[in-house]
Amino acid sequence: MSTASLTPSSAVRVHDLRVAYDGTEVLRGIDLELHTGEWLGLIGPNGSGKSTLLRALVGLVPSTGTVELGTGVPPGPTDLSLMPQSPELPAGMTVVEYVLLGRTAHLGWLSSESRADRRVATDVLRRLGLTSFAGRAVRQLSGGEAQRVVIARALAQQSPVLLLDEPTSALDVGHQVEVLELVDELRREDGLTVVAAMHDLGTAARYADRLALLDRGSLAALGAPVDVLDASLVSRVYGHPVRVHELDGHLVVVPEPRASRHTRPSAPVPLAGRRRAADAGFEVS
Repeated sequence: MSTASLTPSSAVRVHDLRVAYDGTEVLRGIDLELHTGEWLGLIGPNGSGKSTLLRALVGLVPSTGTVELGTGVPPGPTDLSLMPQSPELPAGMTVVEYVLLGRTAHLGWLSSESRADRRVATDVLRRLGLTSFAGRAVRQLSGGEAQRVVIARALAQQSPVLLLDEPTSALDVGHQVEVLELVDELRREDGLTVVAAMHDLGTAARYADRLALLDRGSLAALGAPVDVLDASLVSRVYGHPVRVHELDGHLVVVPEPRASRHTRPSAPVPLAGRRRAADAGFEVS
């Protein structure tokens, strides 16, 4: 087999991507190539530019530089699908109606959903185990159910690249694992390229093929989790000392232990003792 056949194909190429708000540059010269079928984890402190990068990829914020597909053309409305960090769940809308919003990018001006669009929505609901929720109001769902419905809307768009902004930020541990396993399963079945901004470094390392570490709008590191999650590098970028351990084959990032406190507080002086000391002319605190 030739070496060329082992080279991953490109899903998206990003070159010198920059974003500025009110004259302040918040994303600086990002160069990035997304491989088809990979999971890229975006990590970095709050305010490092993760959400801005995802929004810039789909054209939701003004930017300079280039974003293009592997074919060399700019992405269209059906090429990348973004699941925002805090999606709006409209009052009075059912699950199936919400999922059908994912088909909007495929509709012409003033067009309505076709039977084909409804088949896509129905199939996505079935695959995600949401068929029984189709007629329920989206605001009546639990946190885990709502996250799955938001993913369903993104998948209904049928884009080859799925962008996720903190997809599990409001979920407990059990539902976090459920949602991330679901995304990974769909990625492998459909060949999706996933880019996910993730808060927990250990979780990011567990699911991502590569990690992109952002630091104040710049790309500080890009590579395999074991290379990017270097204790000294992460400590510098996050501004706090951390340790990186391997547990059952997975990387775990934890803060440096707090300094132990060996000094025991002194016992309070009994009231009677205070009176005797006062009588003797000594001050007792």
